[in-house]
Amino acid sequence: MRKSSIRRTCAALAAVTSLALAATACGGTTKEDVSDDSASAATAGKADPNAELKKGLTVGFLPKQVNNPYFTSADKGGEAALKELGSSYKEVGPSSATDTSGQVSYVNTLTQQQVDAMAVSAQDPGALCTALKQAMKNDIKVVTYDSDTKADCRNAFVSQASAEDLGRTEVQLLAEQIGYKGEIAILSAAQTATNQNIWIDFMKEELKDPKYKDMKLVKVAYGNDDAQQSFQQTQGLLQEYPNLKGIISPTTVGIKAAAQYLSGSKYKGKVKLTGLGTPNDMRKYVKNGTVEGFELWDPSKLGELAARTAVALVSGQITGKEGETFTAGDMGEFTIGKDGVISLGKPTVFDAKNIDQFNF
Repeated sequence: MRKSSIRRTCAALAAVTSLALAATACGGTTKEDVSDDSASAATAGKADPNAELKKGLTVGFLPKQVNNPYFTSADKGGEAALKELGSSYKEVGPSSATDTSGQVSYVNTLTQQQVDAMAVSAQDPGALCTALKQAMKNDIKVVTYDSDTKADCRNAFVSQASAEDLGRTEVQLLAEQIGYKGEIAILSAAQTATNQNIWIDFMKEELKDPKYKDMKLVKVAYGNDDAQQSFQQTQGLLQEYPNLKGIISPTTVGIKAAAQYLSGSKYKGKVKLTGLGTPNDMRKYVKNGTVEGFELWDPSKLGELAARTAVALVSGQITGKEGETFTAGDMGEFTIGKDGVISLGKPTVFDAKNIDQFNF
């Protein structure tokens, strides 16, 4: 049995009246931001991998923004998984992707409603912590997905894909398109963007493999996640390197701008372009032959894994500690990594064969 609803309601109401929101200036959480033992408060208890999955649970999904196609796709994946598992789904959230105080309010609402678990895509790595910790004190399991908070403020984080997978697979995808031969360039976001630089480091590591001996990275350009700058950088790359065979743009703004330039130029179909993009942005460029294939994670699978992780936590199959494993239905077995991170796996490749199956 769960704890007394009266005690939980009182504790939740106390949290609402005393909560002080402390917004931070950080743009995101990296592993370096979290100490090795910071997840201890969130992972108390012992896992029983053979425990039966509980039914009749209620899991609340709190995306960064409701009615956003990306999160709609993710949350529908969660809803479908919960229905299959015999539990209930509910979605709450702000209409703006920058309404951090609104997210805090919704966390408190879910706590008062005594949901069994919540899946949250955090707008800020620290601002939700007080509210999320109060939820956990009320026996509510907290899963973050897509965007993490601090490790001691949730039980587990369902990550889209590892930085290594994202970096290496982009090189692999482009290499196949250009026949493992020729000059290539990278069109990144800002020069200081931490995630971009980590991905690029893994791209460079992948290129050290002897099978890429006939490929040469000639330049890393920066479009600052601005459509016009990225467009101009693409034009500049092709003027500076007339023999360029391919471009990798690990940013949704950059790849769309590069595709826009290529589609109206003599380089269409001759210079290959890949990277990280969304199907809705890239669909017309795939269909008109500008782009053969690009990648990103499938948000519906991300939402499904978040839901299955939440149910596994409530059922006691896992606690969020490193090394624990659980089976997420047809998705297979997952192992919890450092700081309670669960990686969805390698990104999904979108091409002419499957792009119309996605809407985000």
